[in-house]
Amino acid sequence: MTNLSISLIQTPLHWENSEKNLKMLASRIKNADKKTDLIILPEMFSTGFTMNAQELAEPMSGKAVSWMKEQASNTGAVIAGSLLIDENEKYFNRFMWVRPDGSYEYYDKRHLFRMANEHKTMSMGFSTKIVQIRDWKINLQVCYDLRFPVWSRNSLKNDQPMYDLLLYVANWPAVRRKAYKSLLPARAIENQAWVVWVNRIEKDGNGYDHSGDSAVYDPEGNLFATAGTNIATVLNVTLTGDLLPNLRKKFKVSLDWDNFNILPDN
Repeated sequence: MTNLSISLIQTPLHWENSEKNLKMLASRIKNADKKTDLIILPEMFSTGFTMNAQELAEPMSGKAVSWMKEQASNTGAVIAGSLLIDENEKYFNRFMWVRPDGSYEYYDKRHLFRMANEHKTMSMGFSTKIVQIRDWKINLQVCYDLRFPVWSRNSLKNDQPMYDLLLYVANWPAVRRKAYKSLLPARAIENQAWVVWVNRIEKDGNGYDHSGDSAVYDPEGNLFATAGTNIATVLNVTLTGDLLPNLRKKFKVSLDWDNFNILPDN
């Protein structure tokens, strides 16, 4: 595998103000490594984690998705992050993966955070999404998905693991940071994959504080890089391409993974 350069944007967000967030994030993107392959924004980067979907959700032809395409074109990097999408009066917390040529793929968040009534506001996604950048296969996940290991379970297809990297974007409050600090390395170890976590910082409009702790874990669960706590920053990291193939060759745990399918709810 080739090396992969990524840029994690850890930042506060302006509550329910897309215009300010897009302007602020454009400025932060300028601090990304000029040779980066992938720029990652937090969950609901344009509004913060609000349930005011009827007023704030945009169509796929809206300003925020167009902005992502523009940023991808300008930087030559893939831009990834989730935002509120209105699709035929159904609302989604949609993780967009936008390429420099304007093409895109997306993942609709599966596990909706009921403690914030997200399950009453948003429509659930029904399938995982694995995207590819060069020879890296990446599984897109959003925040609360982290608590459900079956949903992110790696498996073999044609004798090869389905993905190489689990990518989480989040608005996860500091009061429960112990949970993600435990679960992130666990996901790396059990799936023999890199794990990348991009979380926001500071208080949101509901008064919940966020500490960030955006980080990269290697496939053995070791902390490879971190943006730190309560720091607005862009963390530029290069993932070592030969680390994962060497580990998989040396320790063939994938041969004993359980094979199963998740049945859709609809």
